[in-house]
Amino acid sequence: MALCLDCQMSIPSQLEYAFSLIKDVADFPNPGILFKDITPILQDEKAFQSVIDDLASHLNGANKVAGIESRGFILAAALAAKGDLGLVLLRKPGKLPRETYRVDYQLEYGSDSLEIHKDALGSTDSVFLVDDVLATGGTMWAGTELVKLAKANLTNCAVFLEISVLQGRERLKGLPLHASISV
Repeated sequence: MALCLDCQMSIPSQLEYAFSLIKDVADFPNPGILFKDITPILQDEKAFQSVIDDLASHLNGANKVAGIESRGFILAAALAAKGDLGLVLLRKPGKLPRETYRVDYQLEYGSDSLEIHKDALGSTDSVFLVDDVLATGGTMWAGTELVKLAKANLTNCAVFLEISVLQGRERLKGLPLHASISV
């Protein structure tokens, strides 16, 4: 493990390179927000593979990977393919064509909703829920609520990057949660 000098955090050695590619974008999507842009990681095969390998080591017997719109889709699709698992999409309102469950939640900069097809999961499914970044925890919390509404079993929640100062983990207290890197 290496020490991230400007964030005073330990970074697993296999993720040092991926972490080095994250770009901070000030005032996006709103003034006062410091956005963590992980798209450079997705553009680099070595970095992307290290992230997927880390997340895949926490699948915990899941038979489905549920990805949260939109960058969570990318991670979820790669994990589902790597693990030979089913893929389920949790989308913003109005983007799924069949009957859905819907959960509203609060963000760092407003509110939103997530939906899942009512027939996407069932009581025999074990779900690995993944998103790119954990900030306030609202989006991940909504995802866990959708998994519950579908009567599926949640095996783990996972993110590549946790922004710990925003205390999203507190909102998910009692739920299994893996963060590849926490800053």
